[in-house]
Amino acid sequence: MIIRLPSRLHQTRLMIDRHRWLLPLAIASTVAVAPACTHASSASVMQSSSDPNYVQVVPNEADRRVDVIVGGKPFTSYIWPTTVKKPVLYPLLSANGVVITRGFPPRPGERVDHPHHVGLWFNYGDVNNLDFWNNSDAIPASQASKYGTIVHRSIRSAKSGAGEGVLETTEEWVRPDQKPILREDTKYVFHASLGARTIERITTLTALDSEVDFIDNKEGVIGLRLARQLEHPSLQPEKFADASGKVTDVARMDTAGVHGHYISSEGKEGDAVWGTRGKWTMLHGDVNGAPVTVAILDHPKNWGYPTYWHARGYGLFAANPLGQKALTEGKAEATNYKLAPHTSTTFRHEVVILDGTASREDIQKYYNSFTR
Repeated sequence: MIIRLPSRLHQTRLMIDRHRWLLPLAIASTVAVAPACTHASSASVMQSSSDPNYVQVVPNEADRRVDVIVGGKPFTSYIWPTTVKKPVLYPLLSANGVVITRGFPPRPGERVDHPHHVGLWFNYGDVNNLDFWNNSDAIPASQASKYGTIVHRSIRSAKSGAGEGVLETTEEWVRPDQKPILREDTKYVFHASLGARTIERITTLTALDSEVDFIDNKEGVIGLRLARQLEHPSLQPEKFADASGKVTDVARMDTAGVHGHYISSEGKEGDAVWGTRGKWTMLHGDVNGAPVTVAILDHPKNWGYPTYWHARGYGLFAANPLGQKALTEGKAEATNYKLAPHTSTTFRHEVVILDGTASREDIQKYYNSFTR
């Protein structure tokens, strides 16, 4: 299937819409407290300006975003723009200000493949024969009936605090005819400490009036698209096909300054991590000379633990417990997880962002704390 790219005029409109997601964070990085913090109490504003690890969680529903600010500096934002087919956390920054996510739209010098890879997200490639993973504005209208959308419905709670902030949201997984099939209740716990940022994402999916089938597929479930400098330094162009046979080209690019390297809990490294199971996977590299480590941790209570890793050298960093046949190229039996009507399942993951080059032992300590 050929993906239709937006017209030049539409691309311009998308650029304008997408760039506005950066404005409050850009402002926040230059002042003690972002202007978006108009709803924060005077006490919290004073504490945030004096405590470098005070986490402010600031809803701004008119702009379809919630900003997360640590000590007056940007960490991330929960956003649900009309140009993305699911809510995402974008961008993600380390404690020392390193941006670890690819730009939205991609920055000069970054890859432009996979337009649905934005920030940090949670979805899946085959739910009741609908593709929630690959949906984006690049999908032609004639193919829209094959794709689902995750729609933000409400902010249930937003709490700020010393070293920790919490955001709770509700979304719905919606068919092309606008009928919801799943309710998603998500809790984000944002932690800040010296040289470290973590995000605990607790995702509860509830089937609504009918059974929901998660059909074995490699595209899932929690995904992060990395900045160009954190990719693997590969000189080879690649082609990647989804379950329906749609092929995306990933072009060869200059590898100057590209130093990313995956390491799994089971000792797999580099491209060998893809399609293997592990409790966690870490990636270390540097951005403009500033070393950084990123890890995704799987929880023992998650279905399919330990998860399979859909970790690609071109910058996709994802954990998927539901596509074991696809991710082993047919060596394992198909997963085909089913959720009965009005029943729920919960997935818990933690994303760790550390200044510097962490060791496996360092990540294991975070994992032990996460699973305690």
